[in-house]
Amino acid sequence: MDVKIESSWREVLNEEFTKPYFTELVEFVKSEYTNHKVYPPGKQIFSAFDHCSFDSVKVVIIGQDPYHGPGQANGLCFSVAEGVRMPPSLVNIFKEIKDDIGSEIPPHGSLERWADQGVLLLNATLTVRAATAGSHQGKGWEQFTDAVIQKVSEAKENVVFLLWGAYAQRKGEIIDRTRHHVLESAHPSPFAAHRGFFGNKHFSRTNEYLKKQGLELIDW
Repeated sequence: MDVKIESSWREVLNEEFTKPYFTELVEFVKSEYTNHKVYPPGKQIFSAFDHCSFDSVKVVIIGQDPYHGPGQANGLCFSVAEGVRMPPSLVNIFKEIKDDIGSEIPPHGSLERWADQGVLLLNATLTVRAATAGSHQGKGWEQFTDAVIQKVSEAKENVVFLLWGAYAQRKGEIIDRTRHHVLESAHPSPFAAHRGFFGNKHFSRTNEYLKKQGLELIDW
């Protein structure tokens, strides 16, 4: 199957694209885009991979669903396109960055610049029907993104995984923690951020670890 994804990921994930579940997933997604309003735009489904090649992955942040409001989702977890109002979770992420390392909150919520530095911004489910949270869960995306995490865990070393909230932490159980650095905390949503996301210092701690490994730091 010809999946339009960055070439290094196509090579790493080629086996997944031939499995029956993925064929069924593609048919489901095509039908959804044909018959409903679905986010993100079709060309941005694999943006997380297109902006961050397999070889360049240094950090993985795991989200759950794409945003389901108009113009929000752009294929990178927690990120929104320039000109789109920042969702509350993203506002809280930037608040923690400011408290942690002193960087001012940026004027827009696009995280493409993180992805371009080697941060894989991976949602568990890569598509969603407009205004219907969770509508594309259980259709195969989770199996695919589990395979992505597994490949990174097995084939790379010294990657930092940021697992925010119980969902991401469950999904991260397959990570080999003898090879990688895993940081966990509460989710940045307004419902949970005060239970441990604020003050987690994940951004400075990530860079401290990368520095110890002789890797280039992330400009958060």
